[in-house]
Amino acid sequence: MLLEGIFTAATTPFYPDGRIYYKKLEQNIEHYSRTPVSGIVLLGSTGEAVMLSDEESREVLRVARDAAAAEKVLLAGVGRESLVETLRLAEYAAEQAYDAVLVRTPQFYTPQYSPSKNGDSKNGALGIFTYYRALADRSPLPVVLYNIPKFTHYDLPVEVIAELAQHPNIVGVKDSSGNVQRIADTVAATRKAPRREVLVTPVFAAVTTRMLAEEITPQPNFVSTDVLTGGAAIAIPSLPRVQTMRKKEVGFQVLNGSAEQLLASQQAGASGAVLGLAACAPQACQEIYTAWKESDPAVAAVKQERVVKASRYVTGELGVPGIKHACDLNGYYGGRPRIPLLPLNAEQQAEVARVMEDLRS
Repeated sequence: MLLEGIFTAATTPFYPDGRIYYKKLEQNIEHYSRTPVSGIVLLGSTGEAVMLSDEESREVLRVARDAAAAEKVLLAGVGRESLVETLRLAEYAAEQAYDAVLVRTPQFYTPQYSPSKNGDSKNGALGIFTYYRALADRSPLPVVLYNIPKFTHYDLPVEVIAELAQHPNIVGVKDSSGNVQRIADTVAATRKAPRREVLVTPVFAAVTTRMLAEEITPQPNFVSTDVLTGGAAIAIPSLPRVQTMRKKEVGFQVLNGSAEQLLASQQAGASGAVLGLAACAPQACQEIYTAWKESDPAVAAVKQERVVKASRYVTGELGVPGIKHACDLNGYYGGRPRIPLLPLNAEQQAEVARVMEDLRS
């Protein structure tokens, strides 16, 4: 699977009483599908995945899949605290025709995953290494590692990522450390990982699982011939949405998780980014990537500077409640987070409106 460009880290909408507001989730996904982002990530940290039951997680994945455009890459956050539960959700994501699974490091027993006393981080991370290898061996979908030390209190060692990158079913990592040097180190450490051929469109965009399904089993359009022949209806197979005419060779793909560091991370070798800020300002994030992709550093720098304040305050300081309020300001449904997260106070809301002023869609 090709993991290039900007991926929206979608929120999970709730009613004021805490129930999931599936209709608003559907509307948000439809809205994101009309933006130029490459794909959408469900049930990441921005999606409050740890707040959801397994049943709710499955329903979120189903509703989002049904609402998403076929050309958008869909990643399912399936990380759980044990291998067996992570695999169960990965298998469900495969049934729902997701393209890959995003798997955070388990977080409850992090002291036992930390470097050993002699400083050997690889040996200290043996449990995590075993977890991901066993997951990749059995997962029906490609695995994307997810390093988010801010919440898990564990920084997946670069040397462990490099070894995991040798597995044919581990295709990338999302690094939300906010450390550009770490991005560069990960790119360098995984440069010799096995390369694979992936299907792409004629313009080298990703070919998704759902696009392939439409090609293989097109739905017929029934056209009446009464006005032409007076006979019965005939079935004319619909054309596939895209013709998969090309292949592209890719290696291990590194995705950045910080909008503030988007341009610097691309320059350091990242293939793209999964961004919480793209939940409320996808166009602004996409413009940075597009300018970089088109080798226009001056425009890219201007576009990058435009999102810095919002990235620092909305996603960095306020987190999910800030992102959700910014969604409400920018044409998406945000609503309230689930308790124990609390909605913003009036002062915070005013500051979000100020820093988002130039990022209105």
